[in-house]
Parts: sequence; structure tokens; C-alpha cells
Amino acid sequence: MLLRGKSHKFGDDISTDHIAPGRLFHLRSNLPELAKHVLEDADPEFAKKVQPNDFVVGGKNFGLGSSREHAPTIIKLSGVSAVLAKSFARIFFRNAINVGLPVLICDTDKINAGDELEIDLSMGTIKNLTTGTKLTFSPLPDAMIRILNDGGLVAHIEKHGDFKLN
Repeated sequence: MLLRGKSHKFGDDISTDHIAPGRLFHLRSNLPELAKHVLEDADPEFAKKVQPNDFVVGGKNFGLGSSREHAPTIIKLSGVSAVLAKSFARIFFRNAINVGLPVLICDTDKINAGDELEIDLSMGTIKNLTTGTKLTFSPLPDAMIRILNDGGLVAHIEKHGDFKLN
């Protein structure tokens, strides 16, 4: 899987409340409407700026807080093709894969807001086309790549009727 888009940079400790504000809990049954507010507590203009295939780039502990599956879902609905961070809250990481949103653990210090990135999920490489730098991450396991290619865990199981690790 090859992904290409522009980076939107955030700092450390972006919580699920920053991503899907709790005050908008009433929109949880209308995810497209909730997606219009994605990350607005971290950047009030993000939902207006993000374009299809863009990337969210965070620091440490991205997605901490509650286990809201809505958080990665509305990031994906906003058009983001992957989230890159130094580390993720475990439940956010798993929820993201389950909804078909790639999450990559890498050093994000050499990525700036607005940088054009090209990411190869299978090879574990990130080319910063703006600066010319190349970063690496541990390639995602084949099982996760299959889930992502199918659009998430539910779509994967619907397609294959089962979940096979090999």
C-alpha cells in the first residue's frame, strides 16, 4: 500500500476528547456530522483544512483517554489516510486498525505541518517529499495489512468469513 498526502502536525498527548469532543456525544449516531468536528479541540480549523489522503502527525501518546471507537472512525471519515505518531494509546491503535485506519509508530520530529509525504506500508518507509528526508517504521504485519486493505476488521470478516493470521 502506497499512500501520499500532506501532513497536519499535532503535539503530544492528543486525547480521544481532542479528536471526538465529549460535548458532541449526541452526534455519535451521526458519524459524518461528528467528523465535521474532528480534532477541533486540538486545531479548530482542522476539519476545514484536511484534504482526502492527508496525514495526521502526532507526538507521544496519541489517542489517550477513553476507548471511543468514534475517534479513529471520524479521522478516517475526514479523509485522513494514516496517523503517524511516536507512540499510541493501545486501545486507539487497535480501534484504528479495526476501522481500517493505518497507524504508524515512527519518529515524527522531522515532519513539519504541510510536508508532502509518501508512505509505503509494506516496506515501512516514509519519504518526506518536501524536505527529501527518509524515515522508517516497523512494517505492519501482513494480517494488519489485509485488514486495512479490506477496509477494517468487520469488512475483512464479512469478505473472508473468518480471521486467519496466516
